[in-house]
Amino acid sequence: MGFAETFKALSDPVRRDILVLLSREGKMAAGEISSHFEMTGATISYHLSQLKKAGLIFESKYKNFVYYQLNTSVFEEVMLWLSQFKGDDHHEKNE
Repeated sequence: MGFAETFKALSDPVRRDILVLLSREGKMAAGEISSHFEMTGATISYHLSQLKKAGLIFESKYKNFVYYQLNTSVFEEVMLWLSQFKGDDHHEKNE
């Protein structure tokens, strides 16, 4: 996973909404995801492919359905990286 691809994928509000939806609902079929948005299936498919390319979600196939779910290890890696910017509460602030 590259951070550039991850942040590019996260920069789109529709993709962020898809991630929130998957975090709440768990594994979902593409059609189920599509039903939450007012856009074509092709557009949702594009967003899903961008999220998959960034490693934020992965897909599994069962019968005639493709299911998507969060790749939590990538989120953990991003959160760990971001946490270094919050500062250390143990350092005294200069006054």
